[in-house]
Amino acid sequence: MSYPGYPPPAGTYPPQPGFYPSQPAGYPPQPGTYPPQTGGYPPQPGGYPPQPGAYPPQSGGYPPQPGAYPPQLPTGSWGGGPSGGYPSTAPGSFPAPGYNAGMGNQISAGMGPFTPNPSMFPQAPGGYPPAPGGYPPAPHVGGNGALCPNLQSYGLYPQPGGTMPQQQYPAMGFPGQPGQTMPGYPQAPSPNPPMPGFGGAPAPMPGYPNAPSPNPSMPAYGGGGAMPVAPVVNRGFRGTIMDFPGADPLKDVEVLRKAMKGFGTDEQAIIDLLGSRSIKQRVPLCRAYKTSYGKDLVKDLRSELSGDFRALVMAMLKSPTELDVSELHDAMKGAGTDEACLIEILSSRSNAEIREINRLYKETYKKSLEEAIKSDTSGHFGRLLIALSQGNRDERENVDVSLAQQDAQALYAAGENKLGTDESKFNAILCARSKPHLRTVFYEYQKMCGRDIESSISREMSGDLESGMLAVVKCIKNTPAFFAWRLYKSMKGLGTKDRTLIRIMVSRSEVDMLDIHQEYVKNYGKSLYTHIHGDTSGDYRKLLIKLCGGND
Repeated sequence: MSYPGYPPPAGTYPPQPGFYPSQPAGYPPQPGTYPPQTGGYPPQPGGYPPQPGAYPPQSGGYPPQPGAYPPQLPTGSWGGGPSGGYPSTAPGSFPAPGYNAGMGNQISAGMGPFTPNPSMFPQAPGGYPPAPGGYPPAPHVGGNGALCPNLQSYGLYPQPGGTMPQQQYPAMGFPGQPGQTMPGYPQAPSPNPPMPGFGGAPAPMPGYPNAPSPNPSMPAYGGGGAMPVAPVVNRGFRGTIMDFPGADPLKDVEVLRKAMKGFGTDEQAIIDLLGSRSIKQRVPLCRAYKTSYGKDLVKDLRSELSGDFRALVMAMLKSPTELDVSELHDAMKGAGTDEACLIEILSSRSNAEIREINRLYKETYKKSLEEAIKSDTSGHFGRLLIALSQGNRDERENVDVSLAQQDAQALYAAGENKLGTDESKFNAILCARSKPHLRTVFYEYQKMCGRDIESSISREMSGDLESGMLAVVKCIKNTPAFFAWRLYKSMKGLGTKDRTLIRIMVSRSEVDMLDIHQEYVKNYGKSLYTHIHGDTSGDYRKLLIKLCGGND
């Protein structure tokens, strides 16, 4: 009987142009060709499998016999590789530069232009393909309804009447081709790691319709998951004060002691030392001074210095958390309240920094920061500050556009689209969502109603609540621009708000002062250095300019 779907021509398999020519006693076998002729299975003598010398080779196994397929390889070094067996090294590690190229030359010499597929090499019993019930599970039904076991994907020739394009996948080519590695033997560890979407786990498909959202807790946008977010670019250190190489606290306090000893004070020595040490190098000076001299450095400096210069030096000897705690406490101390200071600190610090502020505030002043805020503020502004003081903002970087659109619609419905304003909705969104998410919300809001969020806040709110909400929005939109705005306001007009100037210059000198420089020039047409130089004087100005990083 003839093989189903494979009407063979008389005697041999019709070679296609450019394919492997038939060799005597090679593949395909001559008398009794494959598929077997009338007589059924098992094949008759001379049928399939072929006799010795045919394909596949009989007794002797691998390596093949002379005249069989593939051709016998020459003895000795093969393509630059060492003799004595194949392969001579672990899969995927070929130290000899000519190994792959040589191997390709040896095989291509005997094979011509044919591109072999690893799956067309038969294996010993127990190998590939497995016994019935294994892989492939069932014969493939061709387009004419016939069973076609010789699919192109199995490495055999295409059906007569048309050729199927053969795909070449990365890292699956023939040895010797540039930029590709050799696939391993069947049942051996593959030198090629699984590729997503091909021979391994399915690759994720962001942005395709009906794909699951990468963030299941948030609704997907268009069924395609979260909006692609540009990767965070590490721009390096953006501060102006760096660690001084080789700084020694004991030697530094000796310089400070000498500057304060005797008649008068050497302010320049203090400026040079403090202006060239980072926060982590300045903070240990108090303990080192007491260890060396048995005296309190802060008290000695306070007695020797005066004015804004003294206030700046005192701020520089505190840790970032200590400075924030003292500034928050002083902002609520006495009759008035510095609401802008409260908003500035609580809206610009990370969750971890706010939690540390809460801890140290209670340890220092014996009551919680929340209690202090409640006793000094009220209404929606007080609730805004309390919400910010929890340190519970979402800090994930991914953005879900559909959720951002929902939040933009909620803000519009709570303000512009109703009589009165639902301030609690603004609090809930502005204090809980991540900053990347809120930037998308502000963009979607402006797209939806044709007005930016700041204009809507100014139209819907007033007083401290308006100022607080605007400050939060500015800080979220662009933190360096927010601090540039705060610095500009501290030096604008008659007089200088030195407390604000000192706090920002000290707290941002090792964070983003270089970015603040750029925003200052862009928004106000003059450099921060120029404004500080024109608005301050004396030793105070010298130390501020050290923190500023000099002229732009």
